[in-house]
Parts: sequence; structure tokens; C-alpha cells
Amino acid sequence: MNHPKTDARRHHDPEVRGFASDNYAGAHPEVLAALALANGGHQVAYGEDAYTENLQRIIRSHFGATAEAFPVFNGTGANVVALQAVTDRWGAVICAESAHINVDEGGAPERMGGLKLLTVPAPDGKLTPELIDRQAYGWEDEHRAMPQVVSITQSTELGTLYTPDEIRAICDHAHAHGMKVHLDGSRIANAAAALNVPMRTFTNAVGVDILSLGGTKNGALFSEAVVVINQDAVRRMKHLRKLSMQLASKMRFVSVQLEALLARDLWLRNARHSNEMAQRLAEGVRAVHGVEILYPVQANAVFARLPHDVSERLQKRFRFYFWDEAAGDVRWMCAFDTTEEDVDAFVAALKEEMAR
Repeated sequence: MNHPKTDARRHHDPEVRGFASDNYAGAHPEVLAALALANGGHQVAYGEDAYTENLQRIIRSHFGATAEAFPVFNGTGANVVALQAVTDRWGAVICAESAHINVDEGGAPERMGGLKLLTVPAPDGKLTPELIDRQAYGWEDEHRAMPQVVSITQSTELGTLYTPDEIRAICDHAHAHGMKVHLDGSRIANAAAALNVPMRTFTNAVGVDILSLGGTKNGALFSEAVVVINQDAVRRMKHLRKLSMQLASKMRFVSVQLEALLARDLWLRNARHSNEMAQRLAEGVRAVHGVEILYPVQANAVFARLPHDVSERLQKRFRFYFWDEAAGDVRWMCAFDTTEEDVDAFVAALKEEMAR
């Protein structure tokens, strides 16, 4: 068989990295190697392949004997399908106002999932039993969407962390009210690395019923999964994933990425590195007069406040986003491929722009 030469060419400088998002990073070389390993020949489609089967074993090693993984394309899809799996048609989800499902998913949980989000102000991005109680009522009121799920994010949208005991308290409180607990774990690896505990310590071991497992922000190309711990949701997941357009036909290529991350310690190495780079960035920023760090730097995010014109000039040199443009708040994210030189160059540029 003759193979035509590809006309593909590189359209970017692979040495340029910014601080806008860990989604900007490419795929880890070990993940790319795993994709090549899974290629070739035929494997059964839609998840009946050898790689997806082996992934189940790996998932159980991280999340307990009852855990079952349903690989999906992206984090929004994981969240929407997971929340549908643990709610009725009339159900509602309690979450922080800053939660990704409320702020950054284009209304998908409500528009595509048919869910009502009941939000609670959480200054540090974290819910508590007391905050949950602001929305946990009205189960018998037909005029109000029924609270059925509490959704938390680990690490949170503000880069903060729940301790295992804090999540246990939330799970106990939610379960006492007949509600399930969903954990949005798009950056779950960063949380485990920062807490220095296995992921099970703050998921199945403390009562989480279902979680969205992130791989893309941790070195995968496109790979997330819904991990069902409470087996009541398994039957629903099988049908909801297809209904929600999250069932990959060539699923082996989604599953093998999670296998590459989770089978050994690649997920942990990547997360530790991005966390360490965020700490290095925070240390450098603290030395710059006139720049305020807004939240504890506990994972791979640094939130800061600085003059608006300084941010605009700095954005011409490094990519990053405003978090609250009116207040002058910005977010700087570190990734698995962020280098010490990247961080030091950014801090130096920040100092230069602040001095102008």
C-alpha cells in the first residue's frame, strides 16, 4: 500500500507558553505514545474494547471496588451526564456561585441537562453544610425544583482545596437530606497532589456518589470520564452518555489516555509539577509591590489583583485572562509543561510593567 506524504505543517512556536489555562498545554509525550500503541488493527467500538476494559481495573484501584468509569469527550459533558444520572426530571443541584457548572458551561446543565442550579455565595469557592442549607429545603413543594444533588469542585474554581474531612461533612449532611454528592474533578489530580493523599481519600472513602474525572488539564489530549461510585446511577449512565452525545465510537483512544495517566504515577507527576510552578509564581508575585494575591495558592492557579493597564500590557507578552475585569482581578494558570524559566520570565515582565 502506498502512503501519500502528509502536507501537515507546524503553525505555532512550541517554545511559547503562557499562563491563560492548563487547557492551552499540549499532550504529554507518554500520552501520545499510548495513543500510538492503541492504534492499528480493529477493536470493538463504543467501549467494548480491551483498553476500556483495562481502564475499569485501574479506576477501581483509585476509587474502590464499586467504581465504574464512563469515558467521555470533555469536562462539560462529564458534568452534565453525571448530574443527570443522579437527578430526576424535576431535580435541582446545589452548587457554589463560582462553580464551573454555573459560570463556564454556557448553561449546559440547565439547557441540555434539564437541571435547575441552586447557587450559594462561597467567597473561597467552597461549600459547607451551613451554606448548603441556604438552598436545601422545599422537597415537598411542587412549586420549587427539588434539591437532589450537591455539586462541589476539587480543586475549586478559585484554586482552593477541600480537606477530606470537609468533604465527608458535606456528604454526611447531603445524605441525611436524601441528596447525592457530585464532585467536579477536572483538576482532581492537582488536589490529590497538594493534599498528598490518594484520590480515594476525598471521594469514595468519604461518601462521594459520582465524580467527573479530568484528564485533559493534566496532560491528556481529550479524555475525561464520569466515575460512578454509587451503583444506582450505572444503568442511567449507559443511556445518558449516548443521549448526551458523549459516547465515543473509537473509545479506545479516550480510554488509553486515562490509562497512561493513571496506571502508574504520570497523573501525580504532572499535577505536582504544575502545583510547584504555581507556588514558584506566587512567591515571585508576592515580591512585586502593588500586586495582591487574592486566594490561598493551593493547586495550580494564582489569582491576583493589579492595575488594569498593567495587565493589558502584560497580556501582550504572555497570554492570561481577566477573572473580574472591573475589579482588575486576573487568573494565572500553570500546566504540566510550565517551566521554571517560564515563571521567572513572567515575574520579570510583571516587575517591568509595574515599574512603568
